[in-house]
Amino acid sequence: MSPPVDHPVLGMILKGFPRISETFISNEIRLLERQGIPVHIFSMRRPRESFCHPSVKEIRARVDYLPETIISRRLPQLLKHNLRLAARQPVLYGRALRLARQRFRRTRKSATFKHLLQAGFLVDFALGNQRIAHLHAHFAHSPTSVAMFSSILSGLPFSFTAHAKDIYTSDARQLREKLASAAFVVTCTEYNRRHLTKLAPKGGTPIHRIYHGIDLSLFSDQNHRPVPKRPFRILTIARLTAKKGLPTVFRALSRLKKDGVAFDYTLIGDGDEREKTLSLIDSLGLSDRARWLGTLPHDAVREHYRRSDLFVLGCEVADNGDRDGIPNVLVESLAMGVPVVATRVSAIPEIITSGETGLLVEPGHPDQMAAAMMQTLADHDLRCRIIAAGRQRVHAAFDNIKLMEELVEIYRDQLRFSEVHKPGRPSHVAEQPYVP
Repeated sequence: MSPPVDHPVLGMILKGFPRISETFISNEIRLLERQGIPVHIFSMRRPRESFCHPSVKEIRARVDYLPETIISRRLPQLLKHNLRLAARQPVLYGRALRLARQRFRRTRKSATFKHLLQAGFLVDFALGNQRIAHLHAHFAHSPTSVAMFSSILSGLPFSFTAHAKDIYTSDARQLREKLASAAFVVTCTEYNRRHLTKLAPKGGTPIHRIYHGIDLSLFSDQNHRPVPKRPFRILTIARLTAKKGLPTVFRALSRLKKDGVAFDYTLIGDGDEREKTLSLIDSLGLSDRARWLGTLPHDAVREHYRRSDLFVLGCEVADNGDRDGIPNVLVESLAMGVPVVATRVSAIPEIITSGETGLLVEPGHPDQMAAAMMQTLADHDLRCRIIAAGRQRVHAAFDNIKLMEELVEIYRDQLRFSEVHKPGRPSHVAEQPYVP
């Protein structure tokens, strides 16, 4: 369904839609629509999972999938729309092309030109038939590159939400350029906001810290949790990537096993390091205690929270600088009354105060983690305190309905401004969504 024609539309540029690991984005879009802000989604690639969370089905936004590659049969489509745009707007296209060349000289990454071509396609194909007044990208790397080029080519302002990997693995010069050009920036932790503020020109782009939050109607369990009994039920939900620190978790579990502690461990999630992760479980002798379930929908995940005695995550800074912000699974665990043991890295201390809302250890220290896990499982008074305090912390600071009110006002202000100062609209109209 297309957005109402009498309202300015927010164009949302995403890496992929929908994505199981990015429910915070689909929740944001769903809540924006509920607040009366029409959204048009531009996805840089098609979904790769075979299912999606139920909340995605509530989204009414039109979705256009941009051509994913500049080779093979996609190239003629990209060139057609870019050549037409360049002929119509030679000054603007020349400006975007010069910027693309400059960025390529810095990094030698050909993806820069793909992002320019995708932006040209977006502007020529899609912007003529919607009242899109502002462009917003999720993630500071490739989606924001497309948004920045689209802004130059269309005259529309753009903004972006910066999350984690996209901040810390991006070339600082490229990121600084985006910060300087954006109307505003949103990021999901105070840790990120401080980092971006140091990069941004002084007194320039507003940078807002708004936590992701969660849907407390989905992740809320006020039932009294019984005293844990052996075998303890230990849970991890994570993408199978280096920054999640899963080897630290597994080695901590191995120490518990050597100490004679009976437990059943469940790992939910998938990722690029699947084979490496599962091999480590085998090599540590944990195959009889651990099970891997892959990616699961919300309903199944909630049941695992309800049955678990402890949630554990070993986040660390990866060799390439990648790191987490505040993993949503930590927020969900606290909301469900599952005590958390995690690592003191990045923004995790913004939700886990060690000894108050959970226990924190240093990253890469399995002995510390094993001791913290055992303490959380065995100390009944500590469990009661951190379960109550954790729930209170989530309800006070991570309720996505309350957080969305702040974000909605930022978008509304920008859409009003953009409507007043909007550029001339393209004369052509694309009648149908593009589905490659």
